[in-house]
Amino acid sequence: MQTNITTLTDYLAQHSQSANINHVIGDISRVAIQINRLLRQGALADIQGEAGNQNVQGEEQKKLDVIANDLLMDALTQNTACAGVASEEMDNAVAANAGGALLVLFDPLDGSSNIDINMPVGTIFSILPYNNQGHTATDADFLQAGTAQLAAGYVLYGTSTVMALTLGNGVAMFSLDTQSNQFVLIQQNISIDADTKEYAVNASNYRYWLPAMQRYVDELVAGKTGARGKDYNMRWVAAMVGDVHRILCRGGVFSYPFDTKDPNKAGKLRLMYEANPMALLIEQAGGKATDATQRILSITPTSIHQRVPVVLGAKNEVDYIKQLHEVAQ
Repeated sequence: MQTNITTLTDYLAQHSQSANINHVIGDISRVAIQINRLLRQGALADIQGEAGNQNVQGEEQKKLDVIANDLLMDALTQNTACAGVASEEMDNAVAANAGGALLVLFDPLDGSSNIDINMPVGTIFSILPYNNQGHTATDADFLQAGTAQLAAGYVLYGTSTVMALTLGNGVAMFSLDTQSNQFVLIQQNISIDADTKEYAVNASNYRYWLPAMQRYVDELVAGKTGARGKDYNMRWVAAMVGDVHRILCRGGVFSYPFDTKDPNKAGKLRLMYEANPMALLIEQAGGKATDATQRILSITPTSIHQRVPVVLGAKNEVDYIKQLHEVAQ
């Protein structure tokens, strides 16, 4: 039996200088263990199927979307370090402790359409500073660029339950030990190769993409006989958390590009709940994250539910996609 283990609590004590951040991440990890337990029970816990509601995005909510949201919201609004909490599933942010120093945003269950078919899903979170202590937090307080994030991460519920975390000084990965109910460090200082032969994109939207993105994927599909001179593999998990996890583990590039399918949703992914935390993780692992032309983390949000196109992963591929878009302008 391994004795020299480092738990998430140990890691935070060694690498974080903020007791408040440690407290928040501790609460998120404890809720993640509860969500994991429900997922393992599946239909036996009556968590599958639709909840009968739509979220603020106009999407049908799954039962576990609602359960996970409530568990996280209850835990974080009671956390004295939290001044406010915002969820992808709710119209507006919820004020918590006016004396708190942090704001927390989360996607309670990314990829929830995968639940009923037993495919990976995950929880994504982002922690921001609260700059208006002593006052009730509002949506406006959350409108900070991704560069302001103090910490970010996700929990992937797959064949094992894994947390990826950055405190702004690299990326570490933890696996849930179900016997001790603790997250245990399995890897740190994660690094993404600058080049790759693997990409993730929902090719069914090809006809709605800009010409630059169509050209990029055409080149990858052409393989050795095309402009890139090598063969590529395509992977698509239908949950951003799963695709980003794969990139952190073995490299690659992920894109949910601008498209014209719905003029009101030219970018599908949410800047505050998905793009920013994932971009911070990717950059901290040596990769890049853009909306095809500009750095994700530099975007100043105008709404807590703002959507953006996303391209992230191996930096040379992200740069090449940016080059194609700039040439096409």
